[in-house]
Amino acid sequence: MPIAIVSGSGGLIGAEAARYFCEHGFDVIGIENDMRAYFFGPEATTRHTTERLEADLGSSFRSLAIDIRDEDAIRKLLRTNKAEVELIVHAAAQPSHDWAASEPQTDFTVNANGTLNLLQAARDFTPAASFVFTSTNKVYGDRPNFLPLAELETRWELPEDHQWYGGIDLTMPIDLSTHSLFGVSKAAGDLLVQEYGRYFEMPTVCFRGGCLTGPQHAGAQLHGFLAYLMKCTVSGDPYTVFGYKGKQVRDNIHAHDVVRAFHAFHRSPAAGAVYNLGGGRDSNVSVLEAIALCEKITGRSLDYELSEQARIGDHMWWISDLSAFKADFPEWELTFGIEDVLRDIHDSNAERWLAEVAAR
Repeated sequence: MPIAIVSGSGGLIGAEAARYFCEHGFDVIGIENDMRAYFFGPEATTRHTTERLEADLGSSFRSLAIDIRDEDAIRKLLRTNKAEVELIVHAAAQPSHDWAASEPQTDFTVNANGTLNLLQAARDFTPAASFVFTSTNKVYGDRPNFLPLAELETRWELPEDHQWYGGIDLTMPIDLSTHSLFGVSKAAGDLLVQEYGRYFEMPTVCFRGGCLTGPQHAGAQLHGFLAYLMKCTVSGDPYTVFGYKGKQVRDNIHAHDVVRAFHAFHRSPAAGAVYNLGGGRDSNVSVLEAIALCEKITGRSLDYELSEQARIGDHMWWISDLSAFKADFPEWELTFGIEDVLRDIHDSNAERWLAEVAAR
């Protein structure tokens, strides 16, 4: 049985990848040490997700409490399973640009050094295995904020005749912009993945994601925009919108569609591939528009305030150009729109969130 190794298997994308690839004939080894609880507090723990995966997937899934910064442990894992490993999905990360500023060394060693550990172990023991890296659009820094954006009633928007109206492509440079320290550490990992692909001719890919989301997202104030927004709407907790009048735009892609993109690449890999991946023009929303949808879905009003202070390096507008990936993998397409995503988050979590409120 082929093996897929999934780092960050208790997180949103990692958990979705574990389920998906088990269903598609792989044994999955998850790497998960619940660092999310350290980053964002005990309410953001991934422990319950790991327990569900173990219960649901049985012998086809096992979770190892390995820190990706532990080079020896990573090498032992790849060496032990080198004959069967065909796919590595690297989804483990410190994911918040706000949090990164509080502990830059932790952020960098997780996002950059951890990626290097996995790449070098893959090079030494499983060089033919597809290596999929969940990168981020934050590698472009705040350069999108210098686009000629117009202020509309509920969002910032590009003119329809602009070259990137349909979405930002890979020609956007990453230099001469403010990235946040998180953006820098992820850019370092991104470039490493590209370099190992091109220099050592390994089948690697960087997916520079917009907002990746879904019902498994353990939303917290510093990360997990849609999940945390819906959680606050259901629970009655207050929500703060940081900057840009709440009109900042994000494209959102469901975790299932992300993992389907991983699988498409694995079936036909290339060395050092890079793609922007998000909801594109088919699935995007501003914060104000997302609030209105959450209120519509729940029948509740959200208690929110607008802060004038934007997060450093945050985007006023981001929509991904998906045309390059669709050209290479024409069988792939989005299966969730923005309202579909929000309803899935609500229906999968509302009962638990309300129970948590009642238990306070």
